[in-house]
Amino acid sequence: MAERGVKPNSGEPSDRRSSGEQESPQLEEVTHIEDAGEVSPEDERVAELLTHTIDVPVLAEAVAQQEAADAADTLETLEEEDAADVLELLDEQVAAEALAEMENPLAAMVVGDLLDEGNAELAGRLLDLMAPDDAADLLQTIEKESQEELYRSMPPAEAVKLRRLTGYAEDTAAGLMTTEYLALRDEMTVAEATEAIRASDIPEEVHHLPVVDGEGRLTGVIGLRPLLLSSERRQIAELMDREVRAVRADMDREAVAMEFDRYDYFMLPVIDQGAMLLGIVTVDDVIDIIRAEHTEDVQKTVGAGGGEAVYSRLSEKFRGRFPWLAISLVLTCLAAIVVIFAEDLIRRQPILAFLMPVIAALVGNAGHQALAVTLRGIVLDEVRRERVVPLVVREAAVGLIQGCLLGVLILLVVCGLGLVTASATWQVGAVAGIALAMAMGVGTLAGSGIPLLMKRLGRDPAQSSAILLIFLTDLLAFSAVLGLMQVSAFWLLPRPGAV
Repeated sequence: MAERGVKPNSGEPSDRRSSGEQESPQLEEVTHIEDAGEVSPEDERVAELLTHTIDVPVLAEAVAQQEAADAADTLETLEEEDAADVLELLDEQVAAEALAEMENPLAAMVVGDLLDEGNAELAGRLLDLMAPDDAADLLQTIEKESQEELYRSMPPAEAVKLRRLTGYAEDTAAGLMTTEYLALRDEMTVAEATEAIRASDIPEEVHHLPVVDGEGRLTGVIGLRPLLLSSERRQIAELMDREVRAVRADMDREAVAMEFDRYDYFMLPVIDQGAMLLGIVTVDDVIDIIRAEHTEDVQKTVGAGGGEAVYSRLSEKFRGRFPWLAISLVLTCLAAIVVIFAEDLIRRQPILAFLMPVIAALVGNAGHQALAVTLRGIVLDEVRRERVVPLVVREAAVGLIQGCLLGVLILLVVCGLGLVTASATWQVGAVAGIALAMAMGVGTLAGSGIPLLMKRLGRDPAQSSAILLIFLTDLLAFSAVLGLMQVSAFWLLPRPGAV
């Protein structure tokens, strides 16, 4: 059996050679296989150059030999002035491909430097050479004044197209789509369609093409295989599939990604309310969506800006983070008020100063575990309305069981601390263990319940769920420990001076 991924030879040249048969000389191409994880010679050369003082012309020559993604990595390591100088010396197509692979905030800085140096025409040409969706994403990262300067430096038709794309919200299907696609007309013959495909540059991952009528309305979709197998005189209208699945321009990009994941699409047309074809979304765009949505959800849970990147501007970072930090301050103070009312109890039982942060941390961690699992289920559309109650009950049960086991450990720890401080008695340990079990059960309930409640209310379930959870778990931990200690102080805990 042939090894998977390797095509077996159809003949047996070794047998023929051993029998003395002479073969006619043939030009054989030697296949070169590279290890995907191996550093290429071009990358090694660039890395070596970066260890010395940067010689821009020499570095540009080396970067030109790299793959676009590797060239982007190199440019990202440079100061934007040096990166802009390197781009100026590269072939424009190579420079455009590298710029498209860069992180948008860094690419925007490089474009900004080109504008500062008076190279707006070069920046405009690079954007013109990029895929429209990539160029639109980059333009949306650039300030409005610079956008206008770039539009003026582009061909009018390209500027109009990019203005339209940047007018769509980034988190919608229209903001994600590309206008660089091939649509066949339904009155075309197979021969005419084949010629159109040969003359175009369709992406490799596209195996189906949209079909439109004379006014540009989506009327069907056709696979490349039927075109190859059908008579050249047949019309596209006879062969196309009229059962078309498309997405509306305003559809949320996360919902678009779910469509691709659920039905294994490679391409989906994007239409407006009148079924006019606006563009297409391809599977490579969806990979970017999944990564972006995951990053956004993680950042939102802790109160960071959903669209913030590592290299975002200082003002953007501040606007995304500070409001939620202010809210966190207020909520944390509210949770800590419980401690103020138990000042006398803490004075009599100093061990509580040790137990409260420990229990709060454990309850908080348990709540975050439940929060992470529930959020993942919501994002992947795994949570069904009729299964919400069993889900929440299961999480609460897990928290309660974990709390009981950890409560026993807390009891043992407190007994061990009794060798150091007189306030660490087994009675205190027992009360702390019970408080931990109760708080952890409710904490995991809150961890799963907060995102579900926010979704039910029509809010983003990821938006600062962690901040709300921290408030609740701290409040639960402090209240459970201090409340049970206060109740048991009159009949269980030893009082000062007691024999």
